[in-house]
Amino acid sequence: MQVKDVQDILLSYWCGWELGFEGDPSVIWHAQYPGVGVLTCGAATLGGFAGAVSSGGGGGGEYGLLSKGLDLKPDWLVAYRASSKMEDLVCAAQRNMGTRMTFQFQERYNFQQERMSGEAIRVERARKQSVSHGFKLDGGHVKKQSCLGLPLRASSARFKEQIHSISEDQMHANYVPVYVMLPLGVITNKNVLDDRLKLEKQLKKLHAAGVDGVMVDVWWGIVESKGPGQYDWSAYGTLFHLVQKCKLKLQVIMSFHQCGGNVGDSVFISLPKWVLEVGEKNPDIFYTSYKGIRNKECLSLGVDKKPVFHGRSPIELYRDYMKSFRENMEEFLKSQLIIDIEVGLGPAGELRYPSYSHKLGWVFPGIGEFQCYDKYLKADFKKAAAEAGHPEWGLPDNAGKSNNTPESTQFFKSNGTYQTEKGIFFLTWYSNKLLTHGDDILDEANKVFLGYRVKLAAKVSGIHWWYKTESHAAELTAGYYNLYHRDGYRPIARMLSRHNAILNFTCLEMRNNEQPIEAQSGAEELVKQVLSGGWAEKIEVAGENALARYDREAYDQILSNARPNGIAKFGHPALKMYGVTYLRLSDKLMKQRNFDIFKAFVKKMHANLDYCSDPETYYHFTEPMERSKPRIPLEFLLEATEPLEPYPWLKETDVDRTVLAGFFHYILATVLRILRIKVNWKGNVKQ
Repeated sequence: MQVKDVQDILLSYWCGWELGFEGDPSVIWHAQYPGVGVLTCGAATLGGFAGAVSSGGGGGGEYGLLSKGLDLKPDWLVAYRASSKMEDLVCAAQRNMGTRMTFQFQERYNFQQERMSGEAIRVERARKQSVSHGFKLDGGHVKKQSCLGLPLRASSARFKEQIHSISEDQMHANYVPVYVMLPLGVITNKNVLDDRLKLEKQLKKLHAAGVDGVMVDVWWGIVESKGPGQYDWSAYGTLFHLVQKCKLKLQVIMSFHQCGGNVGDSVFISLPKWVLEVGEKNPDIFYTSYKGIRNKECLSLGVDKKPVFHGRSPIELYRDYMKSFRENMEEFLKSQLIIDIEVGLGPAGELRYPSYSHKLGWVFPGIGEFQCYDKYLKADFKKAAAEAGHPEWGLPDNAGKSNNTPESTQFFKSNGTYQTEKGIFFLTWYSNKLLTHGDDILDEANKVFLGYRVKLAAKVSGIHWWYKTESHAAELTAGYYNLYHRDGYRPIARMLSRHNAILNFTCLEMRNNEQPIEAQSGAEELVKQVLSGGWAEKIEVAGENALARYDREAYDQILSNARPNGIAKFGHPALKMYGVTYLRLSDKLMKQRNFDIFKAFVKKMHANLDYCSDPETYYHFTEPMERSKPRIPLEFLLEATEPLEPYPWLKETDVDRTVLAGFFHYILATVLRILRIKVNWKGNVKQ
């Protein structure tokens, strides 16, 4: 029996599913609600149900059954004749969404035994009944039917239309919105919108393809370029109006970093000139390598609270910048054009140290270098070591150069310094500073946007090279203290949970077999680890591709990460990303062949549904921002370093990855494009 075979017997409630059976004495009424015991129904009881149903799990827990002795009248329920050989039929709560819950019906049975009958013997339901724990379901408790309380009549065409409507509504729970990053230089260094007519044409094309919105960097080096506190938002205001006109949503990045020096950077936008002038007199405001090389991509977290910028600290600079943004862009915040604000926390906007920089000579897959040798971080470490009873300890001097391999250094080699007491102390200090840095800035962002219907987000870098080695050297130099026995990412997720912030992760498109063997890449395992850690900490997880890709294979990999267990036909999928942002809008993406494939990808991300303009339809409920929870003690954050098994990813979900299928799709799309017929991912033709 397939799931579609039983859709006629499903009654959808906000509080759960209700199923009824009659026939064999071993087949019993079963109602599922979260966290309670066993249902009693007339002469039939579920006392032995836990033994009969392999994954039912007796009273209580995630798969607990209702234990209130309800009198369920047969003419209100759905009867279905089943074989006594049925192995497993469970109605399972899949996800708790605050006061709203959605559920997925799951059925499994032994195909080698007698098959469950496909004939529904009776469907009787005049209206949705109220279901309350401890209530008898009689006429006194009938309430006005809701949008999901529809009369169920198996023989009526109207009933089938209603079931279809219910199914489509439930299918929206699988909808993953897709955004597209705008070009890095969409606002030029002269603070003007670049080529408005071309951009408008592209934005309209994105909207027609079903894209939900766009993401844009709001460059500190452009807006506050003229002097401290002198903000010019005019070009961004023009851009935001254009995005609104094209009916797209907007993700904005508070970009407190330099553009230029990283992979894919096509333009150069520096930090504000007046900030760089302070750095000329005091170069220790920048991250510094062991050899004394200064990295001017962003300010060192060592000066986060130092008033070295005309009496203001960097955190105060960031706060004032965001305040000015709020004041000048309030119309776009109130209209909910802006749906989330990603707060820049380091190089490329990511919460990490600038351990690898193309501009400074790094080449993939070099391990990178620690960036903590400015005078402020040196002093901080010296103080921490002294307080720990080791004033003789200093910062690492044996971690090699940025293009070394792990085994060529004393620090990262097998049984190297990173495994010693001194090494462990340093790595803990180094990664903890990053946690505190992100927490402090997000706390200020929360204060600034308090009361607005917008979510905060933070980006974590996908450093996948050397993941399969013992030391994870490239991750360690970036500040992610991640080893096989220590999770370096879940503490970040726990910190973000304090601010109800989204964790945005990169490299969703990457596969291990695409990387050179010598890089010891574990991109797929890394994505699973980070996403699972976010879900385990009960925060929303979003992501993006790290490099520009236009091929079906990359899109398929993103899809498999966006919904690791595929599409749930009824209710909310067990695992689903909050959104995916595609890198990036370009002339190459707009080429017909590339754009056809991209449109098919968008359709698949939307679970083959049409574009939906209302986020609440796909369960994105954005409440007015509340004040961040109290600061989480560091020791509690570090409890999240305990490794957890990642959630399981199905080998094949709703993605067809075969080369033949990809080739066939391309040929079919080409032919149909010539005929000017629209085609969706599955090849369903629409005139």
